[in-house]
Amino acid sequence: MDVFGFKFTPVLNLSDTYDDNFRTLPKSTAQGSWITSVDPKFTLEADTASAGYQLEYEANQQTYWDQRDADHTDQRLDFNSVLELNARNRLKYNLGYLKAEQTVDSTERTQNDKYTVKQAGASYIYGLDNGLNQIDVGANYQELRFQNSDGINDEQERNTTLLRGTFYHALSEKTRALVEVRHTKYDYLTSDNPRSNTDSAALIGAKWNATANTSGLFKIGEEKKDFDQGSSNDDKAVTWELGASWKPRSYSTVTLKSRKSFDEGDDSAYSVHLTSTSLDWDHEWSARIKTNLNVLHEDRDYEGGEARKDKLNGFGGGVTWQVRRWVAANVSYKHYNDDSTSSEYTYQRNIYLLGLTFSL
Repeated sequence: MDVFGFKFTPVLNLSDTYDDNFRTLPKSTAQGSWITSVDPKFTLEADTASAGYQLEYEANQQTYWDQRDADHTDQRLDFNSVLELNARNRLKYNLGYLKAEQTVDSTERTQNDKYTVKQAGASYIYGLDNGLNQIDVGANYQELRFQNSDGINDEQERNTTLLRGTFYHALSEKTRALVEVRHTKYDYLTSDNPRSNTDSAALIGAKWNATANTSGLFKIGEEKKDFDQGSSNDDKAVTWELGASWKPRSYSTVTLKSRKSFDEGDDSAYSVHLTSTSLDWDHEWSARIKTNLNVLHEDRDYEGGEARKDKLNGFGGGVTWQVRRWVAANVSYKHYNDDSTSSEYTYQRNIYLLGLTFSL
């Protein structure tokens, strides 16, 4: 809808879900519940000859009928803008705010993790997308704060500052080589927190659109963590990022994603070595029916403190039926199995969902 010159798009998602282990607990203590989600989203957009602006607000109210103290409402507000100064110079910036609660992998596994995230970022791009060379530099700042009582999660509160630079060089009309460096400072707020560190990474790779049906991005390099309180927990490892898609038909897409990197530590761990791979297949059977199938494998090695290793396997699928132009119905199923060297973190989880999406 046109609202005072802005494009206004409202969307409403309604769903009923049965989650048989929404706190990811061992089988003997697993808690299940029916969950009703009411999730409205509103987007305002405006475009000029040289700029684009988008403001988006979303509020997801979730009711856990079998454990009402898990009820919560997540709220998200994002602002994004692109300014094209001229053909060779572009500026992007964004602001974001998130207030959310999490039942999965919470620190105190009988209550939700309650937190807010504030973030601001900007990037500057010099050069044409189809030119010989292009430079993309950016910065991002984020504040993570928790609202749990009794000091729960206080040791996880932090400020994060990221600086990034990527250089692209065209190898052909459809392929560009790249070199990327990242420098991230994690500043934990509690005094003498041993997790405060500087994370640095250098990668090389390529970005391609080999054909109309094949595209992707691959980076590989080395990542290093330097901790503020001495070098005994410093760590470095090979890191990579892969995202590739293949369209055997115009109505069918296969997407492969893989990542190896550090995650920030939790519990007694200083850091986590994460390796994850996912494969998705989206297929449109007709103008009204489409399906999705997906599989996931994830390894998490916890460094420092408890020597813990987790192996997470998951799979799922869903069907979406476009009942009318403005309403779609969907049904899906997901299964997760986490095999951990710590029995406290070994679990199985099944999620069954029935939903409706309303939009203009």
